Amino acid sequence: MTSPLQRKLKIAGPTVVTANRLADGAVVWLSATGGWTDHIGAAAVGATSEEVLRLLDIAHGDENTAVGAYPAPVRLGADGSIEPANLRERIRAGGPTVALPAGASVAA
Repeated sequence: MTSPLQRKLKIAGPTVVTANRLADGAVVWLSATGGWTDHIGAAAVGATSEEVLRLLDIAHGDENTAVGAYPAPVRLGADGSIEPANLRERIRAGGPTVALPAGASVAA
């Protein structure tokens, strides 16, 4: 359930909902079908506060799969591609910013 504070959400451009998958901690985005995807390009994009609040309600209703859902700003490319709009989300979408030890991998 979305808190009353989030009901006053101000959206200033395209926004997606992101969270972390409960099973492995991977970064995921809410898709247009209401499920979770590990590809930002498949995320549902909201442009108004009402649209993003609806997406957050869907996300918070599925906290057995993903937790910590929040709105994240994105940019839409000329071809319709979705790109993170700030540094935090670029890091979350791109994976670790340091080299991993030999033999380690990032769950996809």
